[in-house]
Amino acid sequence: MNVLCRLALVVCLAGMSRPAAADTPELIASLKQGGFVLIFRHTATDDSQKDVYPFKFDDMNAQRQLSDQGRDMARQIGAAVKELAIPIGNVYTSRLNRAIEAGKLISGGEVKPVDALTDSSNASASGMANPTGANAKAGQSVRQLVDVPPKAGTNNFLVTHKTNIADAFGKEAGDVQEGEAFVYKAGSSGPATFAGRIKRADWAAKAGN
Repeated sequence: MNVLCRLALVVCLAGMSRPAAADTPELIASLKQGGFVLIFRHTATDDSQKDVYPFKFDDMNAQRQLSDQGRDMARQIGAAVKELAIPIGNVYTSRLNRAIEAGKLISGGEVKPVDALTDSSNASASGMANPTGANAKAGQSVRQLVDVPPKAGTNNFLVTHKTNIADAFGKEAGDVQEGEAFVYKAGSSGPATFAGRIKRADWAAKAGN
């Protein structure tokens, strides 16, 4: 097989391994049928607060919290999800309060904090600002949660941090915005497949139609 044929085969296989993402309005509409896992970065936080001892999970003064803007963001996403009648199954979050609060406001219900979604940068400012996807163990833990199929007719919601998303999906995912979700379609067997990304503003635009 000559070089050009080999190159063509590689390109073809690469295209087969990751199907094209759906248009955002189409993707949001498909969530009504269930069978997806949405992994959100928590919404905006109060930059005047610092993570002093963030893993003292019950000490709200030792960890950065959502800002008023961040709470409004989460409420807006939650209102759109409700208006669009998107069924929610399990909701897992980081153990840090900013993710727990965002998860509750988005889902309108209780959440399940888990270690796998807790800030893999260990609250390092440099780590959170420049995620490299270097923590393979943390990334694997996130992907394992993403690969768990939701109950029939529902979607699982996960709320975590920028670094965890980059660890799971590669450094190119480090541009994830506050309140943005990566969406994966659960497989009947094998890992979930990437379906697209939904930004915070996309929810309101779809709900307003």
